[in-house]
Amino acid sequence: MTPPDDFDPPVGTPETLAPGLQRIVAPNPSPMTYRGTNTYVVGQTNLAVIDPGPMSDSHLDAILSTCTDQRRITHIFVTHSHLDHAPLARPLSQATGAPVLAFGDATAGRSMVMSQLAQAGLNDGGEGIDTDFFPDQTVQDGQVIACGDWALRVIHTPGHLGNHICLAWGDICFTADHVMGWASSLVSPPDGDLTDFMASCARLAQEQWRVFYPGHGAPITTPLDRLEWLITHRQAREAAMLDALSAGPQTADQIAQAVYSDTPAALLPAATRNVLAHLIDLMGKSQAKPLGTLHAQTAFERIEHG
Repeated sequence: MTPPDDFDPPVGTPETLAPGLQRIVAPNPSPMTYRGTNTYVVGQTNLAVIDPGPMSDSHLDAILSTCTDQRRITHIFVTHSHLDHAPLARPLSQATGAPVLAFGDATAGRSMVMSQLAQAGLNDGGEGIDTDFFPDQTVQDGQVIACGDWALRVIHTPGHLGNHICLAWGDICFTADHVMGWASSLVSPPDGDLTDFMASCARLAQEQWRVFYPGHGAPITTPLDRLEWLITHRQAREAAMLDALSAGPQTADQIAQAVYSDTPAALLPAATRNVLAHLIDLMGKSQAKPLGTLHAQTAFERIEHG
């Protein structure tokens, strides 16, 4: 996590960020959501809402306040089905008649190894899944959805969650929880997959972006620098975990306490899940192996190569 910044927007008040773009911060601040979920409204007349947010009557009213006789919500995009992004989509759809668009339900896009872990009983990724979520329309990677004066391109970015998408609007990208400026994204098995996360980072880095608008926190005005930091940060964590395993087999919890020594106690469980994600990634790279059946408390040992 980066040091505190000066991002302190008014909650529940639509703010204009650029022509045809407003942000409304939901009333759900927490150590995991920072100031709250950023809901974005794109367009001048036909409006696209990105991430309606958590169940909240006041936030629903705030989103609806952006509508007038000349402005109506025509599309509702959900970037992923965590409880701080998805639940308000259905009430907003019922209030406006706009369809809900997403990559799929809570398990869509889940990698094979994570599906196997979930079937084996590894559940509760830590952030809370809206298990009842389902879209009216599923979107595909690369699909362009346009209406009136806006067009959004879907980029499937699994990693934080299997059904996670980013949305490109010209050289602007709404990155939801994949790239944020105030903290690195949580990757928590079996919902999150670090192998997928790193591949999604590399994919985003192939394009020239002007600004990232994340699901929490301030806009990121140096997008490629932030992506490079995220990749380097994960690589440094991996090296630290391999060093820890060199001393002998350890569990994710044991490694987290050593590697995340500066993390507040309340966030240590999330850090432990991040470690588990790294260990599973290392397992896929044949650099570590579990000692016994894979679960949250499994000890791993390093695989030494000639």
